[in-house]
Amino acid sequence: MHRPDLVEPAIRTTLKNLQLEYLDLYLIHWPFALKEEGELFPVDADGKTAYSDVDYLDTWKAMEEVQKKGLTKSIGVSNFNKRQLERLLQNCTIVPVTNQIEVHPYLNQKKLIEFCKSKNITITAYSPLGSPDRPWAKPDDPLLLEDPKIKAIANKYNKTPAQVLLKYQVQRGCITIPKSVNKGRIQQNFEIWDFELSNDDMALLDTFDCNGRICPYSDAVTHKDHPFTNDEY
Repeated sequence: MHRPDLVEPAIRTTLKNLQLEYLDLYLIHWPFALKEEGELFPVDADGKTAYSDVDYLDTWKAMEEVQKKGLTKSIGVSNFNKRQLERLLQNCTIVPVTNQIEVHPYLNQKKLIEFCKSKNITITAYSPLGSPDRPWAKPDDPLLLEDPKIKAIANKYNKTPAQVLLKYQVQRGCITIPKSVNKGRIQQNFEIWDFELSNDDMALLDTFDCNGRICPYSDAVTHKDHPFTNDEY
């Protein structure tokens, strides 16, 4: 729904479904668009992802309008790289309040986080636990929650690896959004306010970075606006 004329109808559909008068935050989920007015994940005759050529700048202008109309209190982006954010900032009248990106010790996003902070754009960190239940995971993919080095840090604080990973992001100033369907783990995810990771342990967690991206959206890698195709951060 990136085409400008579809942005307002899309948010109005969402508001109707949620039985709300406005949203607190509305995001452009990716900086590239898929073919409109069909399936949410459209494919072409060859079964490949079907693209739209809508420019995310045009989408953003429509996003600004739905905020001005009070349909959402804030607007933001997700999965935008530095180059795309710079282009957006040069052409917008409302600065995105957040960039929602994949962040965890295997992909610490230090440069992008520093850039966003310099522009007063908050970071929302998704997949902070490494998305262990992602459907596209390969059997030999490393599991962040099973990393012996992270387990060792967790033992030091008498906490779970998940709690250490969440605290790592919170101490970095990231809005941190873990996902769980397990009631016990959801409760544990909140129990991170009674300890602080030392500066040495924060620095150690930073060294685990290996550009280990878990959500590459490989099906759309040939789109001209795919954010991860170059060495952009």
